[in-house]
Amino acid sequence: MTNKEKYKKAFSAVRPSDEFTLEVEKMKKIKKQHFFKTMVASIAVCVLFMASATVAYAMDVGGIQRTIQLWIHGDCTNVTIQFDGDGTYNMEYTDADGNEQFTGGGGVEIAPDGRTIPLSEEELMEHLMMPDVTYEDDGSVWVYWFDQKVDITDKFVDGVCYVKLVKDEETMYVTVKYKGGYAAGPHKFTDPDSWGCE
Repeated sequence: MTNKEKYKKAFSAVRPSDEFTLEVEKMKKIKKQHFFKTMVASIAVCVLFMASATVAYAMDVGGIQRTIQLWIHGDCTNVTIQFDGDGTYNMEYTDADGNEQFTGGGGVEIAPDGRTIPLSEEELMEHLMMPDVTYEDDGSVWVYWFDQKVDITDKFVDGVCYVKLVKDEETMYVTVKYKGGYAAGPHKFTDPDSWGCE
């Protein structure tokens, strides 16, 4: 008889206990749970990586674009706007005539110590919601604020026009110098000599 046959004969009478069988089953469950947790964690890492790659791509482009509604020349317009994070914005929209329009702007705030601080996204949005004055090719002058369109062509006295606009419970006082700029605020008309345009 060979050694193999001797071992087989010696251990053929030995049976594993029921506890050993339960331990094997427990180990299988633990292994399945571990596999499932590892799979979930891997998926989460992939999602996080893709999300960060998308944000990084958007940041590389120069900012994050979003579509909002703005009042442009008295019409509620869908605008794709991009705030660049440096106090500037770019936007594109389709005007009432169906033409694609591209515009942008921005600004800074002068700190007491003389430093320039780029305007925040909220400050830029506040600016975009202010009244706008437009000089048309036909010589007419219009003030736009939300859905209001006011022809002020014949309201200038000595090159200055004062327009009070009211929407719901909000009031806006607009001072316009003919082809010399304008100022708007919620409390009172601005003295046209205070902003230095002639």
